[in-house]
Amino acid sequence: MNPDLRKERQTASFDTELLTNILDGGADRTRRRRELEALVLNDPDFKHEDVNFLSRSERYELAIKKSALMVMKLREFGIADPDEIYWFKRTCMGTYIAPIDLHYSMFTPTLENQCTVAQREKWLPLARGFQIIGTYAQTEMGHGTHLRGLETTATYDPATQEFIINSPTVTSIKWWPGGLGKTSNHAIVLAQLHTQGQNHGLHAFIVPIRQLGTHEPLPGITVGDIGPKFGYDEMDNGYLKMDNFRIPRENMLMKFAKVEPDGTYVKPLSDKLTYGTMVFIRSIIVGDAARSLARACTIAIRYSAVRHQSELKPGEPEPQILDYQTQQYRLFPLLAAAYAFHFVGAYMKDTYRRITADINDGDLREMPELHALSAGLKAFSSWIANAGIEECRMACGGHGYSRCSGLPDIYVNFTPSCTYEGENTVMMLQTARFLIKSYTQVSSGQLVSGMVSYLNDLPGQRIQPQQVGARPATLHINNPASLVEAYKLRASRLVEFAAKNLQAELNRRRSKEDAWNRTSVDLVRASEAHCHYGVVKLFTAKISEIGDPATRAVVNNLCLLFALHGISKHSGDFLQGGILTDAQITQVNQRVKELLALIRPNAVALVDSFDFSDLFLGSVLGRYDGNVYENMFEWSKKSPLNKTQVHRSFHKHLKPMQAKL
Repeated sequence: MNPDLRKERQTASFDTELLTNILDGGADRTRRRRELEALVLNDPDFKHEDVNFLSRSERYELAIKKSALMVMKLREFGIADPDEIYWFKRTCMGTYIAPIDLHYSMFTPTLENQCTVAQREKWLPLARGFQIIGTYAQTEMGHGTHLRGLETTATYDPATQEFIINSPTVTSIKWWPGGLGKTSNHAIVLAQLHTQGQNHGLHAFIVPIRQLGTHEPLPGITVGDIGPKFGYDEMDNGYLKMDNFRIPRENMLMKFAKVEPDGTYVKPLSDKLTYGTMVFIRSIIVGDAARSLARACTIAIRYSAVRHQSELKPGEPEPQILDYQTQQYRLFPLLAAAYAFHFVGAYMKDTYRRITADINDGDLREMPELHALSAGLKAFSSWIANAGIEECRMACGGHGYSRCSGLPDIYVNFTPSCTYEGENTVMMLQTARFLIKSYTQVSSGQLVSGMVSYLNDLPGQRIQPQQVGARPATLHINNPASLVEAYKLRASRLVEFAAKNLQAELNRRRSKEDAWNRTSVDLVRASEAHCHYGVVKLFTAKISEIGDPATRAVVNNLCLLFALHGISKHSGDFLQGGILTDAQITQVNQRVKELLALIRPNAVALVDSFDFSDLFLGSVLGRYDGNVYENMFEWSKKSPLNKTQVHRSFHKHLKPMQAKL
């Protein structure tokens, strides 16, 4: 064990085990997670090769091998709970991306939520038994986030009781779905439903794409891999072109909408019901943002405790770089954000499950808020995590740029989440639609509920700016609940500002669409403020649930840092809105620096509490034992370029050049 890390762990003011239990949702869940992880860590079949020294084809093949092994082991150990599957899968794959990810995360949940009872009985045993391996084919070459623009058609033929699935243009070719290129033999395809001469919009269909047994593409199906990407080397993101490919009528997912044998269309209770899988995935991305940022923070903070550099005082030993305030300022707000997103992710998952149960009972009242919340928080958390992972890489200096740090892989594998399941700016604009609608309701005298209930206070806030100035006297910068109020005021101010600007554009006789576009920057800012308020509110609510005083104190400091750092970064909003004064902003900035010093002694213990195995972390710099330099040297020796002392290019190119000069 590196002596610096040993010392950091010995001087922590709280018990990391208690905080790990809180993050896992209880001591029993921590125990069970570790049991499942041990099954993998002690299994020689799962000893990982370093992917950094493999070609893309080798990485894909190894990921398939591990995926197949994982499925067999899940069956052998009887693991069926979704959380337990996730823990086991995460440990099995280490830093690998699983080509069968979409089978678990989108294909199977869509079957569970959008099939009739008869369809569930037919398809779910096949999916759960991996007789069929599926993906979710929504995105096309020409359209992604704008779902109504998708061009793939499903035309019903009553004579044969079949749907004819067709890709009518180059831009309609399905493009990007994970696992589509080489792995899947079925896809849930989203297509425009045409029956009796009418287009009824997007619906989901189960489309077989490869022959069971031989895995050859079926006649009328053109399918393959889209080629190398920024990252995600193990994933066979694919293309799918369907040429008037026929499927039985029963392959349309018909829990909500259906087509009768004669072609009569029966519409759903709500056209938003089919978006359930996307809402589910967006809520999962918030948790992914937390985990990816937590991994990056773990690597950067442990390495910053091991790395000694430069001089704070002449003649004294080189300090740990974690002792520099600038390093703390780079990393600790990101650590606080990782904790915040962890708690928000858990809240989102619980909310999704609760509201899905309501939807299944026919209660759709909370659907609009769930859609808006999942879209906004997906964007908010993935933007911050994405920038934060890169910040962690840069905070590790030159060694952060090496693939051995694990940080480049975390970055390239997380960054697509800013785009998939809804491009982030578009997601923020979807949240804005809900905010403007809620604002309009309040303006007309109706009350709104849920996370937007702060808008109910708006009519009483329409007072002169000089009166607003009295409000900051109530701010207590050491009280998270007081900071929640400040964020609430910022959100309501920015929502009102965007709504009034939108109305002003409409008053200039602009069309609704044109007015919306001309106000879209303000609308995104309003959505960001709304999401920021939501995260601070949920983080603050978590503190009161923590019983142990020492643990509560350290989480309270993280919550304060998250909230105050946000105020510092967006001080213009708080000043312009008359929410805070200049003097209070100065106080906030000072308190942020004090919190860095308070968090510093617990920084290593706080990342240890995430309880990531070295296998899952996949980093030489972030190793639990801190033995960085010896292992970095050993890692470099494995480079394929080091297989021979003299590379063949010397004799082939350099030596002839030298002879000629």
